[in-house]
Amino acid sequence: MKMLTIPLSILATFALSSPTLADLQVEFIEGVPKDRFVLTNIGDCALGKGQFEIDFTGSSAGLIFDVTSEGAGVEVFQPFEITSGAEYLKTQPTLTDGDQRAILGLSGLSVNESISFTIDVDDTKGTRPITVTDSEIGGTILSLSMDGMTYTSVMKTSAKVSLKTPNCDAQEITG
Repeated sequence: MKMLTIPLSILATFALSSPTLADLQVEFIEGVPKDRFVLTNIGDCALGKGQFEIDFTGSSAGLIFDVTSEGAGVEVFQPFEITSGAEYLKTQPTLTDGDQRAILGLSGLSVNESISFTIDVDDTKGTRPITVTDSEIGGTILSLSMDGMTYTSVMKTSAKVSLKTPNCDAQEITG
């Protein structure tokens, strides 16, 4: 059997020429009494200033934010509350009970850092409106806008997705 050897210089060139990515992972965690969203920079460089949006209008279960005791939500409500990463936000969403969109203004997000917040999410089409399953969050659109570009991902049957952004060389990474 003949062994194939690849010179170390070729391997190093390939490794160094791979693009460094700046991706944002978004996870929804169903909880009682509070649901949680976690945004984590899983890329190789800091994300710059931008705007992050959650859009439930296309969700399979007709999801809404339940932030007050009156309005479209059912039973328990929970207002929007930042639990970590407040230093990475320049604006927080102003939400009314029953809203289907939330927009967060980002001041930047360092590598491996997260923004986490709690809120109550209810469904309007399922049999258990206070519980949101992975399949019920399907169709939710997540968007990150920065530097005049918008990067979008749609949740399918998993409550965790990544927004693919340009490589680090193609964006402002000063945050």
